[in-house]
Amino acid sequence: MDHIFEKYILKKPENLIPLLQEIQKENGYLTDEIIERVSAHLNIPTNKIYGVATFYDQFRFKQKGKYHIQVCRGTSCYLCSSTSYLKEIEKLLKVKAGSLSRDKKFSFETVSCMGGCSQSPVIRINDKTYHHLSLAELHTLIRSLREKTE
Repeated sequence: MDHIFEKYILKKPENLIPLLQEIQKENGYLTDEIIERVSAHLNIPTNKIYGVATFYDQFRFKQKGKYHIQVCRGTSCYLCSSTSYLKEIEKLLKVKAGSLSRDKKFSFETVSCMGGCSQSPVIRINDKTYHHLSLAELHTLIRSLREKTE
């Protein structure tokens, strides 16, 4: 990751978010070691870096699976039974929200809002958003992802 740090030779606090974004884009998530290195590079205490990184939903501290599933928990989605989708995904993948499946193929998390309130409930898998899925359609979708091989 030296090449990323070299881009930020001006060690200014306003470089924190872009630096974290680039590191996460390459590494997939932020580790304690990375946070410490950013702290030393920008001369910002680690607790301030964690404060920024935990404030924004875009930053992760755990590895994502090949298929990253996000379930919206906003008010509209909640009222449209997003809880049943959460339970179904946990049952199908045998993982809790915030976890990675044993085969590292799936990661799963809840998010506070995806901005699709008129199309609730909303689920995103990687960069594709799904609206109004039935539980049967959810089963089919996850089964098809599980069967894909590379």
